[in-house]
Amino acid sequence: MALNGIGTRSTFLSQSLVDTRQQLEMLQTQLSTGRKADTYSGMGVSRGFGISLRTQMTALDGYADTITNVDTRLNITNAALSRMVSIGKEVRTGATTSSLSFDQSGQTTSQKGALSSLGEMLQLLNTQSGDRYLFSGRATDTPAVAGLGDILDGSGAKAGLKQLIAERKLADVGASGLGRLTVSAPTATSVALAEDAAGSPFGLKLNAITSSLSGATVTGPAGSPPAISVDLGATNPSDGDKVKFTFDLPDGTTETIELAASNASPLPANSFAIGATPAATAANLQSALTSAVAKLADTSLVAASALAASDNFFNSQPPLRVAGPPFDSATSLVAGTAADTVMWYTGEAGGDPARGTAVARIDQSMAVQYGVRADEQAFRWQLQNIATFAVLTTNPASPNAAGQITALNERIAHNMSTQVGQQHLEDIQADLAGAQNAMKAAKDRQTQTKSMLQTMLDSIEGVSNDEVGTQILALQTSLQASYQTTAMLYQTSLVKFL
Repeated sequence: MALNGIGTRSTFLSQSLVDTRQQLEMLQTQLSTGRKADTYSGMGVSRGFGISLRTQMTALDGYADTITNVDTRLNITNAALSRMVSIGKEVRTGATTSSLSFDQSGQTTSQKGALSSLGEMLQLLNTQSGDRYLFSGRATDTPAVAGLGDILDGSGAKAGLKQLIAERKLADVGASGLGRLTVSAPTATSVALAEDAAGSPFGLKLNAITSSLSGATVTGPAGSPPAISVDLGATNPSDGDKVKFTFDLPDGTTETIELAASNASPLPANSFAIGATPAATAANLQSALTSAVAKLADTSLVAASALAASDNFFNSQPPLRVAGPPFDSATSLVAGTAADTVMWYTGEAGGDPARGTAVARIDQSMAVQYGVRADEQAFRWQLQNIATFAVLTTNPASPNAAGQITALNERIAHNMSTQVGQQHLEDIQADLAGAQNAMKAAKDRQTQTKSMLQTMLDSIEGVSNDEVGTQILALQTSLQASYQTTAMLYQTSLVKFL
């Protein structure tokens, strides 16, 4: 009888043991890692779907990082904007409640405070998040505004705001001190008021004249340059009769001079004496009108001129300056250059909407815009008003000092209040808040989406610990039995077989 050897069977049994051992090790690895395999090849037919899920989750992680970075920038920007809003309110309150006590420089305490506020606002406009300037539009590596000293005092040969205000004051008030107007007597019984040059942007501009003077005739404004006149005619006005002159000022405001005919002695303020004849009365009217125009030019016109110069500086790129010297007879504005005038805004100046200068994609089909430029209307308006309030000085010894600063206070308080049809800092805050709300909604949505994707991915790549544990126990039992059987086979001999 032939006996078969155990060599082939031994090899088979050994390989079976090795395979079982490898399977056990794989199950132990799955139990410790919670994953089916370390490579996609071990995932089976669902590996393509798993790769797609991981790609989507990686994209969501990228969007989450973008949202975090942009949200940080917006929080810093909003903090700066909130402080700027407070600065505006503080300056408005200061202008409203300002006393008329002047220091040696010819300024009030409120004006001194406005200078500090201006410096703070300029620093806020140069706020950075990391190495990114937040108010410079696309020029994120460039400060948004020049320094306080350069803006106010100039730099080298470059003129600053103070110089532009001084030049504009000369151009608006004029050499005669009458706001570029001339007062004359065309006839013995008439008085005329005329602008000194047609088309000039400087000085007081004639708006209207109204009269209740008995027997008088008023005309204008008409002609080139425009003029108005009042002719008393052959009869004197009655006591209390009035004539009112209305003027346009460089900052867009209007002022009136109203003079009343009077027989009183001493003569009341804002009146002219009724003379023995219409000619004498006209002479008194001319004298009173000249004094009233001079006072208007040295009070309200000075304040309006400073605001107009500040508007030319902040609201024009390049800034506009008086074409001179001489300045007191100038009739036009000229654009400043980078060589002779400080450019206050140093960021990116574009004609497109400021929000579009910074765009972040926060989802596959959604992007938010959050750019800001310091030359937007809301910033310019607040800067030019605070700067004007901070730099204008008066001569404390002048009889018109109080009137000059009062006119300035009134204009600053009005301008710093809410202006209809004008951009406000709160509008910019609202735009940025909208971007933050959109990002929050996207983040919440992505968190939910990622949770669902992770669940699906776990079903493909993950394993059940209970199931793997059961398989391990079964394999351990089978492996132990196999080891015992193999050991018995290896111990078989011919003697034992027989």
